[in-house]
Amino acid sequence: MKSLENVVVLDLTRVLAGPYASMMFADFGANVIKIEAPKGGDDSRAFGPFVGKESAYFMSLNRGKRSMTLNLKEAKAKEIFKEMVKKADVVLENYRPGTMEKLGLGYDVLKEINPKIIYTACSGFGHTGPYSSKPAYDVIVQGMGGIMSITGQEGGEPTRVGASVGDVTAGLFAVIGTLTALYTREVTEIGQKVDVAMLDCQVAILENAIARYVTSGVAPQPIGNRHPSITPFEAFKAKDGYIIIAVGNDRLWSDFCNLINRPDLIQDERFVTNPKRTENQKALKAILDTVFPEKAVDEWIAALDNAGIPCGPINTIDRVMNNEQIIARDMIVETDHPTAGKVKMAGVPIKMSETPGTIERPAPLLGQHTEEILSEVLGISSEEVAQLKAQNVL
Repeated sequence: MKSLENVVVLDLTRVLAGPYASMMFADFGANVIKIEAPKGGDDSRAFGPFVGKESAYFMSLNRGKRSMTLNLKEAKAKEIFKEMVKKADVVLENYRPGTMEKLGLGYDVLKEINPKIIYTACSGFGHTGPYSSKPAYDVIVQGMGGIMSITGQEGGEPTRVGASVGDVTAGLFAVIGTLTALYTREVTEIGQKVDVAMLDCQVAILENAIARYVTSGVAPQPIGNRHPSITPFEAFKAKDGYIIIAVGNDRLWSDFCNLINRPDLIQDERFVTNPKRTENQKALKAILDTVFPEKAVDEWIAALDNAGIPCGPINTIDRVMNNEQIIARDMIVETDHPTAGKVKMAGVPIKMSETPGTIERPAPLLGQHTEEILSEVLGISSEEVAQLKAQNVL
């Protein structure tokens, strides 16, 4: 058994935020039906890098789903979609607000067809507010949401986070919202609309940046890899790379000073407490910058681990994919795609003892399961599918 195996998701999403959400539903067993435009399908099918003619980007976000084509600009296609909604649990879309309404398929229409439907909309700015109709991409909401203003080296330019956290966090919150609505439906037997905005999600993850501004009245600025209120809590350059240490309390500070043969620092008035160390962070960093180049990263890791001091290397992606802990936790998995062959990607991060998530199938080819789905859900025959294709419906 898988946690969501009885949940049917009609997935109208494309590119990243929405597909990330529907991928998580598929990982936990939901029947995710990816509905794509007949010509081209999901935009990300054309995004590199490629394995042969297949997008590795697309494949990494659409595993476990089945694909069918449906031209929602055609009246017959809308009829088919509405019939599918009657048998679905979730409709997931990440169009610009108003798009589904223009198609005649907005929440107000679909809830009349199926009052139990959970309609999850994931957009740049949400379905309300003065920015609602504006288009958005990851870098735009990273900038507007404030995270770029606190990312980067001290005194440097605002910097985009290397992963698409604008999209990914929206995908995660879309899953949380949808699951919450599904749970509520179990009690009330009533569906609802879940409205998730990328910008809202960026604000939600600012955590201590907001707290710092509220308490000080000063907008936080980029400070590199260090923590704003815990010291030493940052990266240092070792002989052959970078290492991160996180000395989170005074006991660890004492142990750390003894480890690096600098017990004198324990009683140094500048560093005797964490607030003092943070106040004098630059002076402390200057001292530690002379210590860490004495050994290689692996040597430091071994010594710090032995002393119980939180630490880790700054791994490049190739090292991440070969890390023993990552491998032991099945966080690099391999799918066997019908045309691209074996493709590696990130695994399922939520580990469950009784109903674990797994990757059952690779990402689908465009329209690969159209006939299968229409037969299964609506009883449409092969001959009818052929006619619908000829009519530009599929």
